[in-house]
Amino acid sequence: MQQVIKKFPEEIVQKAQKIKAIVTDVDGVLTDGGIIYDGGNEEWKKFNVKDGQIIRPLRENGIIIAAITGRNSQVVKRRLEELRFDFHVHGKLDKINYFEEILKVFELQPEEICYLGDDLTDMPCLKAAGLGICPKDALSYVKEYADFISEKEGGRGVLREAGDLVLAAQGKLEKVLHQYLR
Repeated sequence: MQQVIKKFPEEIVQKAQKIKAIVTDVDGVLTDGGIIYDGGNEEWKKFNVKDGQIIRPLRENGIIIAAITGRNSQVVKRRLEELRFDFHVHGKLDKINYFEEILKVFELQPEEICYLGDDLTDMPCLKAAGLGICPKDALSYVKEYADFISEKEGGRGVLREAGDLVLAAQGKLEKVLHQYLR
């Protein structure tokens, strides 16, 4: 899809053509980074439905979806299971070790992974990935390790933008759109 592709630099489109997996952080990428605790032991987070909507088309087009999150949250586990992520680990700050595990488990090369992250623990994965993407509101020194800075802030469609990019770069987005127009 030309209108999706033309907003990205050519080198980013070329990198996106090789992607076989999207691996994301959660807090600050799939959410705005806020955590709300109620008076009891309940934790609340807000996810963007647009991010969730692109998961099935990605998976149906052979893209693996994974998450590595530093917090151990039942809310996040529920959301990732609901969306049928292929792989997710929680409470892990040494994210690069799990990035490497994803490479082994799914028999991938680093250039076949698009990594989405916004904070310190994401820097090694952003650097190692074939395509590193940060939300618009990521920390400035983290952005230095990204190939592309999203026009979206965390929790506002970063995964959707990355998913659309990958599908469009691989010539698969138009097929996805037509499936919904039938």
